[in-house]
Order: sequence, then structure tokens, then C-alpha cells
Amino acid sequence: MTDRVLVVNAGSSTLKLRILGAGDTVEASCDVDPWHGDADPSILDPLGDALGTVDAIGYRVVHGGGVLREPTLVDDATLAAIEALTPLAPLHQPRAVAAIRAVRAAMPHVPSVACFDTAFHATLPAAAATYALPAEWRQRWDLRRFGFHGLSHQYASRRAAELVGRPLDGLRTVSCHLGAGASLCAVSAGRSVDTTMGFTPLEGLVMNTRSGTVDPGLVLWLQTQGGMTAAEVADGLERKSGLAGLSGTSGDLREIPAGSLAVDVYVHRLRREIVGMVAALGGIDVLVFTGGVGEHQPAIRAAAATGLAFLGIALDVEANAASTGDGEISSDGAAVRTVVVTSREDVEIARQVRRSV
Repeated sequence: MTDRVLVVNAGSSTLKLRILGAGDTVEASCDVDPWHGDADPSILDPLGDALGTVDAIGYRVVHGGGVLREPTLVDDATLAAIEALTPLAPLHQPRAVAAIRAVRAAMPHVPSVACFDTAFHATLPAAAATYALPAEWRQRWDLRRFGFHGLSHQYASRRAAELVGRPLDGLRTVSCHLGAGASLCAVSAGRSVDTTMGFTPLEGLVMNTRSGTVDPGLVLWLQTQGGMTAAEVADGLERKSGLAGLSGTSGDLREIPAGSLAVDVYVHRLRREIVGMVAALGGIDVLVFTGGVGEHQPAIRAAAATGLAFLGIALDVEANAASTGDGEISSDGAAVRTVVVTSREDVEIARQVRRSV
């Protein structure tokens, strides 16, 4: 029986290590922040003797491409396939590879499983996943919408069903993962049917340093008329755009005053894309906020809900302001239930690991 799982969650700047026991209780944890992507096995040292009784290891990996579409046992071939996808997720994929190498070196005989953010979106219908590009391109390079934050969306939608006391089957949920990276997911009966991120994690909402969706013609213009190289454009879109580019700050919403253009653009795009997810579902039963911003910034939640009363979304002002942890923030009688869910990718990863080993 796989009781104790070491969860290794490598982000773009942090490394979160958790040992989850029976009932998904956190028995030991360590955050490396900032983490520079080194593959040194000593990153596990803070967990000490707790490592000795780990039954299995689960890794969060952002991109699985079109082949790695479910939790996969890690071997040399799997690691090579993960590393080959680096151009599609340049901020995250190298960190995942480094973490896997470090932990495998320290614990070579413990079975390990790679869990992919893209896997949850493997159920996207063709109409949602397909880009209107030449067939030759799509077939040659597997150009499609992959979607990301799947581990978070999968957990949040399941936890939301528990909070509102309804079965997941038949429930129409819009999950808003709002953090340094941000995406929405339309979840029907526990299955992803649409999402805002696409071929890479650059598409969709405005993020801390990522632009989100821009006109592809603008990108071409910067290169053909602006004289910028592809590398310069990529760096600007990934690291210097979004809230950082709009505000001149680091991109952290806590540093940006309400009412500023940066916040207005962020909320406008968020509200517009929520409506798009509702359209993909044909209606909405539950709206979920998760991720660092979604969990801890009531003003953003309130701003997102403003103007969405026609969907049946309405927040309780006091509940929204006082929200901590998991709970409901919708107003009495609202047709759509709105909840806040603490992001627990570690729980979702441990669940997938236990089903795979």
C-alpha cells in the first residue's frame, strides 16, 4: 500500500516539498524560495529522517505534450521526453527536470511518477483544442491547445463540489487559478472542456510577467518592422509583460494600487474570459477562486464578479472580505455558488501517484 508520498512541486522560482501521509496529512514539508533550479540532492536535506519511510514520489510537470497524457512512471526515457518539451514551457520545464534528477539521485529505488498539468485537459473536445491553422502545420508539429494548471483545476473543481454539497457529475464549474501564472478552466462533470491557456502557458489571461493573449500580427510586426529578434520578443512576452509591463513593478498585485490601468486591464480580461468559459459549459453552477491571488485578494474576486450578475453571480461582501481557507462567499439566494479553495496540487499529485504505483 502506498501511504506516504513525497510530492515535488517545482515552480518557476520556488520548490515545494511535501510528504503526505494517510488522509493527505502533511507530515513534513520544506519550501526552497528562491530556488535556482539546481539538481543537487541536498535540496531534500531539510526533510531529514522523514524521507526514510516514503513509499513513492510524485513530481509536478507543467507540460506533457501530446504523448504524456496521464501520470507516468519516471525512467530515463520519460525524463528525456519531458526535457524535450522545454521550448513549450521555458520557465517551468527545466526546473521540473532539475528536481527529478536531484530526487532520483537521492532516492533511486523509490518508485516515482510524473504528473502533468496538461493531462487534465486531454479531454478537451476538438472544437476547443484545435487552432485554425493549416492542416500541414498541425499534423507536422501537433499544434493544439494543451492547457495548463490542470492539477490545480482538477483538485479545485472536486473540492468545490464538496463545499457546495453536490455531486461532481452534472456540475458545471468555472475554476479560476489566479497566481503569478493564471488560467481559467471550464469543468463539466469533472472533465475539462475548455481553458484559457493554449499551446504554451503564455496564452490567455494577463499574468504577473506574462502578456497573455496578444494579436499574433503584433508579434510578427515587432520582428519584421520593429527589428526585434525572436529571442527578444519571447523574453519580453514571458518576463517583462503582464502586470509588470503595465505597472513598472515586479508584477505582484499587492504592489499595484486599485484603479490603476494595470488592475483594470487584468480584471477586464479576467471577467471577459469567465464569460467565455460559461459559454463553453452552456451555463454555470459554481465559480471557484484558487491560487495565490484567487485565495488572498478579495478585491480582485469582487471586481471579477462585478458585472456578472446576469449570470447569477453575486458575492456576500462580508464573507468575501473575511474569507480564509476553503469556504463559500456567494450571497444568499445567488443562483451561482461562489467558493474559495486553497490550492492543493500536492493532494492531487499524491492521489494520482497512489493510483499509478
